[in-house]
Amino acid sequence: MAKAKAVYFCTECGNETIKWQGQCPVCGAWNTIVEAPSARSAAKHPSPSRKQSGGAVKLTDVDISDAEVRFFTGLKEFDRVLGGGAVIGSVVLVGGDPGIGKSTLLLQLCGNLATAKHGGKVLYVSGEESERQLKLRADRLGASGDAIYVLAESNLSEILTQYNALSPEVIIIDSIQTLYDDEIDNAPGSVTQVKDCAMKLTRLAKSEGVTVFIVGHVNKEGAIAGPKVLEHMVDCVLYFEGERTAGYRLLRAAKNRFGSANEIGVFEMTGNGLADVPNPSETLLSGRPQNAPGSCVTCLMEGSRPLLAEIQALASPTNSANPRRTFTGIDWNRAALLLAVLEKRGSLRLGTNDVFINAVGGITADEPAADLAVILALTSGYLDRPLGDDLIALGEVGLAGELRGNADMERRLTEAARLGFKRAVIPARGKGKLRPPEGVRLIEVNTVREAISAVLGNGGNS
Repeated sequence: MAKAKAVYFCTECGNETIKWQGQCPVCGAWNTIVEAPSARSAAKHPSPSRKQSGGAVKLTDVDISDAEVRFFTGLKEFDRVLGGGAVIGSVVLVGGDPGIGKSTLLLQLCGNLATAKHGGKVLYVSGEESERQLKLRADRLGASGDAIYVLAESNLSEILTQYNALSPEVIIIDSIQTLYDDEIDNAPGSVTQVKDCAMKLTRLAKSEGVTVFIVGHVNKEGAIAGPKVLEHMVDCVLYFEGERTAGYRLLRAAKNRFGSANEIGVFEMTGNGLADVPNPSETLLSGRPQNAPGSCVTCLMEGSRPLLAEIQALASPTNSANPRRTFTGIDWNRAALLLAVLEKRGSLRLGTNDVFINAVGGITADEPAADLAVILALTSGYLDRPLGDDLIALGEVGLAGELRGNADMERRLTEAARLGFKRAVIPARGKGKLRPPEGVRLIEVNTVREAISAVLGNGGNS
């Protein structure tokens, strides 16, 4: 019998090589190359499609009458992120840190589907918990119903056997790293096992029209563990984020073949599980200190949703030769760029100060519209002078200190007006191009220096 050919995979990106190397040549990660015997040829891995044969057809002849048939999960924020509900026959990958609430979210989804008017059978497969543990957690969450079936199993063949016996409409796999195919010699969680199990589940979803939700563990960098090809196989990739000690969780779409990949959903962790937060702007601004220096509000567009976020900044004098720069929720390189612009164009001497910037509530303010808010929060914190609780700042900052406009300005201002903001600092535009909402006074400026002077007087020239 011929000896099985050995191949090597990178556990970070899934790149395949013919020999072991200390560093992956594709992603550059060290000590991530592992040996995995290629037990089966590529011919035994058919592509996940409803038709395994039949040849090509004309695009105009493809029947799309039943394309993207959706159903509601009972969690409004979850449905929003998915693009208006889950698509029948889709595969959704949900990743997040341990203990963040992924299993809780999906178990609540089971309860909602089981009690829905047109709900069908749901099969919850756990490779990490027993049926008794699942029952105790389901009782705590109030997830019950005769249509929910639980299975504590890691063997993919047994899972497929149970599917054939029950014919559920939804399958939940918790988690993909615990599954194994007994036809492959590798241990569960290896690159080969994850790829093979994901491929079979994807083929099942596409051929049978069953919706599959897969839980994926994350590595220390925050990406979903396993081969990168796993994210390419599935239809949607969702990340469940937030601090475990905090009360709020964010569900963010990184990939969505059936909707926007920029949507986020906000949940609150309660004693009875996760609850939708229909008004996240108001929630994220709750607890904001009144008339405090170093605080400025901006508006981010998360998909189709305007979201108000508070930017806090603190500049503290230091005798250290290397002042600290700590940025949370702000891209480090972007924040460093804004610091340089503020020193050069705003005449603030920040080189002898420790600088701390934080986007409150676990929000990632990676949109250029937040630039001006960061600038004003830093200036306010440096001068120890408040901007006022009724001020919002919007605009991208250039290296010359100029301000540039952003898309969806009217929707951002409307959201600010709804929450009681009276003043808005925005880049200057031609007259008649922007209609401010009632009760909001626009402060139109062209440069960083003008913005600082307009809201803080001449303090920026010190």
